[in-house]
Amino acid sequence: MIEEIVKKMSLKEKIGQLNQRLYGWQVYQKKEGKLYLTDYFKSEVARFGSIGWIYGVFRADPWSGKDATTGLSVEESREVSRMIQDYLKEHTRLGIPAFLTEECPHGHQGLAATTLPVNFSTGASWNPDLYQSVQTFVAQELRAKGAHVGLISTLDIVRDPRWGRTEECFSEDPYLASCFTQAAVKGMQGEMVGHEPTTHVLAVLKHFAAQGSSMGGHNAGPVTIGEQELREIHLPAMLAGIQAGALGCMAAYNDWDGVPCHANPRLLQEILREEAGFAGVVMADGCALDRLADWLGNKPEAAARAMNSGVDISLWDNVFPQLEAAVDQGLIKQETIDQSVMRVLKLKEQLGLFDEPVPAVSVPNQKLFQESATRLAEEAIVLLKNERVLPLKKQRQTIAVIGPHSNNSYHQLGDYTPFKELSECRNLWEGLLEINGTETTFIQADGCGITEGTEEQLTAACQAAATADQIILTIGGSSIRDFSTDFDKNGAALQGSAEMTSGENIDLASLALPECQKRLITELKKFQKPLIGIVIAGRPHLLSEVSAAFDALLFAGYPGQFGGSALARILFGETNPSGKLAVSIPDENGQLPVYYNYREAAFQRDYADCSGTPRYGFGYGLSYADFMLKGIHAQYAPQAIQINGTIENLSAIAGAEVVQVYLRNYSQRVLPRVKVLCGFQKVFLPAKSTVDFSLTVSYETLKRLNISPNELPADFIIQIEAANQKQVFTKPLEQEKNGKGEKSC
Repeated sequence: MIEEIVKKMSLKEKIGQLNQRLYGWQVYQKKEGKLYLTDYFKSEVARFGSIGWIYGVFRADPWSGKDATTGLSVEESREVSRMIQDYLKEHTRLGIPAFLTEECPHGHQGLAATTLPVNFSTGASWNPDLYQSVQTFVAQELRAKGAHVGLISTLDIVRDPRWGRTEECFSEDPYLASCFTQAAVKGMQGEMVGHEPTTHVLAVLKHFAAQGSSMGGHNAGPVTIGEQELREIHLPAMLAGIQAGALGCMAAYNDWDGVPCHANPRLLQEILREEAGFAGVVMADGCALDRLADWLGNKPEAAARAMNSGVDISLWDNVFPQLEAAVDQGLIKQETIDQSVMRVLKLKEQLGLFDEPVPAVSVPNQKLFQESATRLAEEAIVLLKNERVLPLKKQRQTIAVIGPHSNNSYHQLGDYTPFKELSECRNLWEGLLEINGTETTFIQADGCGITEGTEEQLTAACQAAATADQIILTIGGSSIRDFSTDFDKNGAALQGSAEMTSGENIDLASLALPECQKRLITELKKFQKPLIGIVIAGRPHLLSEVSAAFDALLFAGYPGQFGGSALARILFGETNPSGKLAVSIPDENGQLPVYYNYREAAFQRDYADCSGTPRYGFGYGLSYADFMLKGIHAQYAPQAIQINGTIENLSAIAGAEVVQVYLRNYSQRVLPRVKVLCGFQKVFLPAKSTVDFSLTVSYETLKRLNISPNELPADFIIQIEAANQKQVFTKPLEQEKNGKGEKSC
């Protein structure tokens, strides 16, 4: 079928299938309660006689300028979707339906959508299975509106947290990020792609590749890494996505070794398609091809360079419309264009667009979705410090709830967040008021803003603290955008408000807390009352100056729409914290980068003026319960390393612990890293219980880490960590075979 369609298409119609020029919110108008397709949309259809993709029809945020009044409800979204597809069927020669593409980095960026914890928080849950189940709800939300494609950040690895888009990354570790990438693909695409009815969407993974290693943490900055670093750190998540069935990815803005990713056939053709076996589509990032044209000084040449390098689909640029000129000038063969068109149309066939582009799909069960999103937020909260202050007791007492985030829902949502009905969100203050069965009186004060404060705010906070028995204080950052924000043409903030300290294009030279927050901490500590800190932020912040002031400290990242409920449940012990850091928290700016998995080389690791060790390292996280590792046994078996053992919960409170498995001294081909994560399991334990666990480190996992299982040195080390304990197994290959033909560690 697809081959026949391609044969009938003109060159112009083919190019229309590869262009994603439209800002979708400009496709429709709402007038006096009725919806209309715009002349802008109709002129674009006439220009190519074919529209392949439309981005962001349902997007509602400050950049699109759409809010609860001007944006689209679920019902209106379906109506506009139907109008678009009907118009294409009636006003184009071949009637090919369009893919409707939507942003969903942590939930759909549209009205009536559930906003999840950002990836930076989600990674700290160490629970990809839970994340996968949540993504099935996101996909269903998209399909219920008539969308088919979800753009989701999974491939970026944090190597310098000064980068404003740190919040979009799962981890500094490629294996952990790979597990969440697989979960994202399986959750969004499911097993139902190509079946009817379908509640899943095409997942486009971004960004490929190495964007997290930009110079100095600058957004889209130069990347100075070699191929070994690319393969070990930045490629594994993409390989994991492909293994899970990924059908789309987005190229990154940055260069690799001096060649822009959008014009890099080594990256997009040789490594991605030929070596990794990727058979899906490669999408350009927003206006990235315009940047390519600025560099080359010629739009047809830029179009040809990108497509010859492996880019199939454009995004908002004025370059891919020049593909026809590129063919005329002999810069690209029409067969190359046909190849990309075939990929696009086969995906449309696979998702059932030719049968029914807007199938009847109901919205997900909102109660179940809220419960899952809240649980994900709970499991992602990391307990950094606890001097027997938490959990709080449900008793007669007064607690001051202070901080710029404490009664502000948008401060806990992150960048790429839609307009929200605040009544449908739960910030910390609201979450605490909802706690059942407590006689506690809460009083609230901001104390300061995110970066600035007034004497009046500080005075109000001190008055609240003076009457309280205990103090809860939020500190950190915000990615809040408002309708005064200036935007670049690709949607990145050019100049955020004073409250915006994180997000795309909001890179920081210093990770220190703003002075107004540090002053607030100092003043509150003077009351000599238990002080509980909650870090709400999209990146690590320096805590060295302030951590001693707190009796307990939680790290929440941006916990999402129901983050306040999750925090309240953690604070009062209705949920036991089980998060583990997925990104190290540095002590000083001068330590950066300070990721855990650096190479094991002979060098001076501390500075003359400060330690080289982070304040809180990767994988760290406390619990209200006490756990003990017991009976760990490791075996080297054909095609796998098997880890078995037991965890005992010594406490009268249920909880969860993450068993982490690392390799050390694993290579003599290149310098190995100090240690590399190669397996983990989150184990849930009732109070006073013992639970067995079993972990398999497959050869496939080792290969994804760019480790050759057949070349492991005889003295490589398996290191198992959990419950602040560490067990090491050395020289596993030198042991005698046991009766089962395996080698015991």
